[in-house]
Amino acid sequence: MDAAGQVTRAETDSSSTGDAPPPALHGSFSLDLDFTVARAEVFRGFADPSVRRRWFRLPGRSSTAEHELDFRVGGGESARNVFVNGDTEEHLAYRSRFLDIVPDFRVLYVYEAEVDGSRRWVSLVTVELADDPVGSRLTWTEQFTWLVPTGDGSQDLAHLRGGTRLQLNGLSAAVNPDRHRGLRRATTSVSRDH
Repeated sequence: MDAAGQVTRAETDSSSTGDAPPPALHGSFSLDLDFTVARAEVFRGFADPSVRRRWFRLPGRSSTAEHELDFRVGGGESARNVFVNGDTEEHLAYRSRFLDIVPDFRVLYVYEAEVDGSRRWVSLVTVELADDPVGSRLTWTEQFTWLVPTGDGSQDLAHLRGGTRLQLNGLSAAVNPDRHRGLRRATTSVSRDH
């Protein structure tokens, strides 16, 4: 990421032998979501395994979904599923590690996402919770590195942002089902450095 917080591509070492991997794609985005419940209720959506499972899972059939949560600093979360699209099956895997947890205020974690055994991207996520005049506000900031981008990576960014929006809508349905006011603001940093 450059000084302006833009998406950049890492330089590859031209002296290495064999086929060089595609350059990594770096970037970040941020989403805000307002709730009409206290931040403690929103935090519970991350900390309580029964609530977390209601809104977080990988795409695919329910019968193939796996999920484990160890919500503590140094603990982590893992999920697996099989996504079927026509004749194509994708085996999805997610692993995270919690780096910082401040109850009712902040969750900081790193995660990696795999498709068919290939690590596609790694992200650092900061979830911050604050009081709002009618409840609370969640701010999600994600800094990502695509290791295996598709084309120029623009579709990957759209996929990641869209998937995050869907997850946050699921969080809202789980902890604030009748009074969700919606995503207020979304910002993204995108640029190319070749």
